[in-house]
Amino acid sequence: MGTLFILMLERVGLIIVLAYLLLSIPYFKTLLMKRERWQSKIQLIVIFSVFAFISNFTGVEISGDQQIVNQLFTALDPTSSLANTRVLTIGVSGLIGGTPVGFVVGIVSGLTRYAQGGNDPHIYIISSTLIGLLSGLFGNTFIRQNTFPKSSDGIYMGVITEVVQMGLILIFSSSLAQAWNLVQLIALPMVLTNSIGMALFLSIIQSFNKLEQETRAVQTHAVLELAESSLPYFRAGLTEEASGKAAHIIQETMKVSAVSITDTERIVAHVGAASDHHKPPHMILTDLSKEVIATGKVKEAHSKREIGCHVKDCPLQAAIVIPLTVRDEVRGTLKFYFTDQQKLTYVERQLAEGLGKIFSSQLEFGEVDLQKRLLQDAEIKSLQAQVNPHFFFNALNTISALIRIDSEKARDLLFQLSAFFRSNLQGARQNLISIDKELEQVDAYLSLEQARFPERFSIEKNIEKSVRNYLVPPFMIQILVENALKHAFKGRKSDNAVIIEIAEDDDYIVISVSDNGIGIREDILDDLGMEIIDSTEGTGSAVENLNKRLISLFGTESKLDIQSNVNGTRLKSRIPKRRSSE
Repeated sequence: MGTLFILMLERVGLIIVLAYLLLSIPYFKTLLMKRERWQSKIQLIVIFSVFAFISNFTGVEISGDQQIVNQLFTALDPTSSLANTRVLTIGVSGLIGGTPVGFVVGIVSGLTRYAQGGNDPHIYIISSTLIGLLSGLFGNTFIRQNTFPKSSDGIYMGVITEVVQMGLILIFSSSLAQAWNLVQLIALPMVLTNSIGMALFLSIIQSFNKLEQETRAVQTHAVLELAESSLPYFRAGLTEEASGKAAHIIQETMKVSAVSITDTERIVAHVGAASDHHKPPHMILTDLSKEVIATGKVKEAHSKREIGCHVKDCPLQAAIVIPLTVRDEVRGTLKFYFTDQQKLTYVERQLAEGLGKIFSSQLEFGEVDLQKRLLQDAEIKSLQAQVNPHFFFNALNTISALIRIDSEKARDLLFQLSAFFRSNLQGARQNLISIDKELEQVDAYLSLEQARFPERFSIEKNIEKSVRNYLVPPFMIQILVENALKHAFKGRKSDNAVIIEIAEDDDYIVISVSDNGIGIREDILDDLGMEIIDSTEGTGSAVENLNKRLISLFGTESKLDIQSNVNGTRLKSRIPKRRSSE
């Protein structure tokens, strides 16, 4: 019995060494962390089935006369039995992977043992399957609790499963006397060794898990410091200057090979390996980044081919790409690159995803701040550009001239001027106002302009009744109308028309203001609405401000679509439907 115990310990030692080597592989550790998924369970079945083969074929043969034969990988004599570590591997598979894993590994191990032959091999199909079910049912509890079994759980399971196996040998053996002699010889060594083996296997898993948690705690502390130091830059938006500083901080803290930040089209920052060709403001190079922008999902790459960089000598071998989103719309990506594939682990992915969420939130907060600044700017620019002394004096002069000619008309215009001032001041305090309110301001503005220039221009409104309660940014339609009146009809005193159209289109409101003017010069058309223009006709600051507010409030799909030729100009925007109650 003592000899058998020593030989069995040797077999257990082999399994434990293999387990240690397996847990040193990052991929297997990642697999354990996701063991509740069916894909992971299938892989665990394959891995533990290999362990089951090893356990069966490294067993100790017990001959018919109860002699111990210490030979590995040999066929069994029809009268022989086998002492092995099969129970250890089946038990651990069930404790780790739950019922499906334990059950399938049990069947595989039982069939393998049956194929080896020996005395009454059918017993071991029954015992292996039952042991797999028992350990799997026990393991389900730990999976639900998202924990791993302790060493003591391994000892209990080892004792219970070996007792079950010994009982089945006695029940199903063709010779009770021979079975009793066998159980007397192997029971104690197998109970001890398999229990010890399960405990050691589980303790290794617990040790690696504890080390992983300690590593995460250290990295979480580093991430919090990283977030604190880099947040101001993300709140500034995805600009080259701000993103470059953030990327430097991230790369130094995370110790990755490279960090890259992009918007939806261009690289805005890249620090570390491959900086010679991954550099701003180049267009995005990798297929992986383009896929993340298109799908909005985190992607991993474990080879240069998966990254999809088309530069031949690119040293990047692995990557995590996280979408940066604002209100569920992808605005860019955060990328961690590795020159060594093995350094991309489950922990790195979790940290990267956490940082992506933090930075996405800061981008959104930054846009809220920007919206507040733009609203203030809109108020100032509106008051300066539209309610400036020149406009004010012109309106008063027009009213003054009308007092003697048509006092009722003058009174009406004075009311309209008052309404215009009031609308400007009220609209400046809100992000969104109803289309009805916006049209009241447009009407007040047009009344004053038409009084100054009677019959110089005509206004046509094609507005669906159902849209009047939907919300738009304040000054939106007025700015577009004013822009047409100021710039579309240079030198023309008649046949000038402006058309305001507002209609529903599924979940959107389509707003357009068009004119039959002289059109916009081609050399400034692409920049209008995107930046301040150096032009004698005007700077386009009001249109640029409006465009920024539209993008910030509703996303890039709502930015102004500007179409112009010698026959006129049309500015159009698609705005998601929102009501005051929302």
